[in-house]
Amino acid sequence: MPEIQTVNPPSFESVWAILDRVAERQEELAKQQKEVFRGFEELKETQKETALQTKETERILKESKKALDIQIGSLTNLFGDFTLGMVAPKLRDKFSDIGLVFLESSPNVDVTDKVNKISLEIDIFLRNSDKAMLVEVKTKLTKERITKHIERLEKMRKYADLHGDKRTFLGAVAGFAISDEVRKTALEEGLYVIEPDGENFNVTPPNDKPKEW
Repeated sequence: MPEIQTVNPPSFESVWAILDRVAERQEELAKQQKEVFRGFEELKETQKETALQTKETERILKESKKALDIQIGSLTNLFGDFTLGMVAPKLRDKFSDIGLVFLESSPNVDVTDKVNKISLEIDIFLRNSDKAMLVEVKTKLTKERITKHIERLEKMRKYADLHGDKRTFLGAVAGFAISDEVRKTALEEGLYVIEPDGENFNVTPPNDKPKEW
């Protein structure tokens, strides 16, 4: 007959010790869970504050950019007016020195033909009975400005043809700051280049024959 082994039940003290350890563990987990929840809440608050700060920063940057754009625009206009004021009075004399005699000169000329949808502005307009010169004056001359001036000359040619003006049109560009590359482009396009030289300025003719419109 097999021997029956008896198992003594655990003592009260051992069960209590196990339950005590379980309770301690549950308390630790509860604390950890509470810390996790607290961390989530802090993160949410931080994200909320960050979003508000980001929004406020964007608003300040937007306002600052707007104010800076206004200041830059005013400064650009100021330099543009100064350039125009410096170049315009003596420009006919400078062109006379290189064989182009213009009897009249006018700054800020507006040409508008609403019927044919032609509109252009000329910074300085030099003219005589058979030729006219359209001068574009910019603080800093760029290739884009040269392209736009050529388009302006093409518009002027179209306007003149529609209104019986048989004069030949020439183009010139003036600027305080002109890079070597931009100067080369203007001259290759058949335009005269006007640049400051101390208290005076120089007029450089195109490389080949000036382009006529």
